[in-house]
Amino acid sequence: QVQLVESGGGLVQAGGSLRLSCAASGGTFSRYFMGWFRQAPGKERNVVAAISWSGGETYYADSVKGRFTISRDNDKNTVYLQMNSLIPEDTAVYYCAAGSSSESRCVGTMGVDYDYWGQGTQVTVSS
Repeated sequence: QVQLVESGGGLVQAGGSLRLSCAASGGTFSRYFMGWFRQAPGKERNVVAAISWSGGETYYADSVKGRFTISRDNDKNTVYLQMNSLIPEDTAVYYCAAGSSSESRCVGTMGVDYDYWGQGTQVTVSS
């Protein structure tokens, strides 16, 4: 059983930056690809970014390409999401998730690809 704990959310003005962290415990971190999802009020939870177990492959939603960067430190069992040039539309609860890597899947882009979820951290971008 993998436990995921997000941190780093908060209130920021448009144009500002935040870095989210997700600390994992209870499993072998390097066996999992990791993802960040977000859910705004009244909307579905959607993938923001994902990264393979080695960090060699990444995926970004079109809405965040060029602004957000996902990275991981397998020695620290932590995945990060650096968010720059934030806009009000980025306001949401951000969730970290872990999925089991396999030969057929090294990174997940949908919620069903993931086995474990954090509790979420609120990001609010003011205009």
